[in-house]
Amino acid sequence: MRIAESELIINDDGSVFHLHLRPEELADNVILVGDPGRVDMVAEYLDEKEFRHQSREFVSITGKYKGKRITVLSTGIGTDNIDIVMNELDALANIDFKTREVKPEHRSLNILRIGTSGAIQPDIPLGSFVFSHISVGCDGLLNWYKDRDAIALNDIEEAFKKHVDWDKHLPDPYFVRAGEKMCEKFKDCTIHGMTISASGFYGPQGRVLRMPLAMPDMVQKFESFNFCGERITNFEMEGSAIAGIAAHLGHNAGTVCCIIANRHLHSSNPDYKPQVRKLVELCLEKL
Repeated sequence: MRIAESELIINDDGSVFHLHLRPEELADNVILVGDPGRVDMVAEYLDEKEFRHQSREFVSITGKYKGKRITVLSTGIGTDNIDIVMNELDALANIDFKTREVKPEHRSLNILRIGTSGAIQPDIPLGSFVFSHISVGCDGLLNWYKDRDAIALNDIEEAFKKHVDWDKHLPDPYFVRAGEKMCEKFKDCTIHGMTISASGFYGPQGRVLRMPLAMPDMVQKFESFNFCGERITNFEMEGSAIAGIAAHLGHNAGTVCCIIANRHLHSSNPDYKPQVRKLVELCLEKL
């Protein structure tokens, strides 16, 4: 079936609409970062660089690390941006841009988000690395797609909603596992995480400035939730959409974050960039 021009917009130079990447420019291994400035930092470790593109918050570089081709791409903040990024990455990999038809052979990408995060458990130290074996989408994005329940961990979802007394006006949360192969790569060098992906930085993460919260004791209830030994470890803002869309589309994806704050201890580390560099080095080796 041919995909209409209105559904998949291809630029005049043959690149996909938002990312401005062409199919031949995409590597099988993709590192996602939120901050556009972090793309150049990661690219410092590449032995070769083929190009650098920039369109809005989407900055991309493809090169080689120890002979392996890698694309580094910034997403900006939020799962709405991830919806764009993941769908366009999949289109680059699995849709023929000339015929506008899905390719007969599926190409699976390895997609790893490297980010920063705030822990909510007191025993998770600043500077540690948390790999999100399970991502909790409080953003509602995956609910827009068919068969959401086929990839979601619905038993944990129901227990979670009951435990935190989930507000009826909020979208249903969803729980999704990271790619099995990606979990295996990071199991011995990171903290096992079940990570909340929030739809904002303030209210959706329990911060109060001048507006009261719909669930005032939300963070405490998140912290106390436990399902068969799985506990909520940290907050970030993109991982659930990456895990969910990757699971739908057949890609191997995961999120690993450097902990730069601890919400339980009310502590933070403003000088976190050296630890992020260490995490980048670890991720490049694991990929």
